[in-house]
Amino acid sequence: QVQVVESGGGLVHAGESLKLSCTVSGLTLSSRNMCWFRQAPGKEREGVSCMNAYGSSTYYADSVKGRFTISRDVAETTLYLKMDSLKPEDTAMYYCAAGITSYRAYVEKSDVVPSNFPYWGQGTQVTVSS
Repeated sequence: QVQVVESGGGLVHAGESLKLSCTVSGLTLSSRNMCWFRQAPGKEREGVSCMNAYGSSTYYADSVKGRFTISRDVAETTLYLKMDSLKPEDTAMYYCAAGITSYRAYVEKSDVVPSNFPYWGQGTQVTVSS
């Protein structure tokens, strides 16, 4: 049984940092694209950052480039999202998503659509006050 569990969200002030974690069981991170999505109230779910199976290619939404960093642990059981210089517009529920088994050299914007990811966590709330 696949389980995806996010943690690390919270309430911070603008300019501060948070690090989200996504622990996965029942599948391996190194065999598929892994992504972080977010959804703010009244808005569509947005792909924030992704990593390919090899860990050699990453994607970042323009709105977070230079501020967010995706990574995974050596054991390849946990995906992270380090978020620096947080802004009020980063406030959202953040979801970790695992794709189907896929060994592609690159992860691109066209890959980052929710329908490509069958496995989701329950989300962790990030709130940034001004």
